[in-house]
Amino acid sequence: MNYFKSVLGICFMIAVFTLALSAQSSTSSSDPQMNSASKSSSVSAADKKFIKEAADGGMAEVELGQLAAEKASSDDVKKFGQRMVDDHSKANDQLKQIAASKGVELPKEPSSKHKVAKDRLSKMSGADFDKAYMAHMVNDHTKDVAEFKQEGSSGKDPDVKNFAQQTLPTLQDHLKQAKSIAPAAKGNTTTSMK
Repeated sequence: MNYFKSVLGICFMIAVFTLALSAQSSTSSSDPQMNSASKSSSVSAADKKFIKEAADGGMAEVELGQLAAEKASSDDVKKFGQRMVDDHSKANDQLKQIAASKGVELPKEPSSKHKVAKDRLSKMSGADFDKAYMAHMVNDHTKDVAEFKQEGSSGKDPDVKNFAQQTLPTLQDHLKQAKSIAPAAKGNTTTSMK
């Protein structure tokens, strides 16, 4: 009888030890929330802010570009809107990958300030739409270029900094193109896009 008690005691101790080991390994293994939090904490606050704002602005550019491709009266404005959809969709996809690898959660939709702009533009048509959309694109891309320059020169995370540096020339080209189309949109004449 003592033999069975000893064997039973040993089995009990092995079971407790096994449970303790399995609990410890499941805690230290890949808990997505813990990994995401530890990844996110390694990204500076400024870099996180840049990622989130770039994602917000990128989504807005795509939505407004779709609106321009549908509503603009000028072919140049329509083509510019389609370019915004294409270029910003590509940049948004790259940014999503970076954010996921860093554990930074991106907004699901554009912020309220972008929704207000979209709502205002969606109520316009013809030359009024073209003028307002292109003016918005000049203002928006002026800010974007400044923010991407800042991140590209002083960002802490090498992946985020590299994204800003690689995206900047496209944004500068968008700004240049928007500035060249905007005066024509005011006069409701067409210019050829390069």
